[in-house]
Amino acid sequence: MASYLLPHLQSKQDVDNVIRHTEELVLVLRFGKDEDPVCLQLDHILAKSVDDLGKMAKIYTVDVDKVPVYTRYFDITLLPATIFFFNAQHIKVDWGTADHTKFIGTFQSKQDLIDVVEVIFRGAMKGKVMVRSPLDPTTLQKYDLVYKDF
Repeated sequence: MASYLLPHLQSKQDVDNVIRHTEELVLVLRFGKDEDPVCLQLDHILAKSVDDLGKMAKIYTVDVDKVPVYTRYFDITLLPATIFFFNAQHIKVDWGTADHTKFIGTFQSKQDLIDVVEVIFRGAMKGKVMVRSPLDPTTLQKYDLVYKDF
């Protein structure tokens, strides 16, 4: 169980504070549920990557039930969802899917996560707010976006 190795953000205020105060590092927020098997698989990869990414990123987990305002804001309907920030700016990634705001599912390997964070870090240091994923789009999980009419 790797989720206990990662710091948890328990409230909207915790999430707000870490977004505002993480400077010159990529902020990786995993939204999900600690007991979900896919979230645990992703948490294992995230926990194994913490040391390798220490100079480029900070990684936190967020329970979707504890911060429903962010769950709604980022339209998190599939778990786990990983969202990236740099200097309080939401960084979007072109995964080759219709949704650039978050990564859905788990990374195939620790190296995949490291590659993504490196691309985000380098792009953000150059002022980019959107970068292209270094991952092969054919290996990423596919899902359809469902738009709700309010």
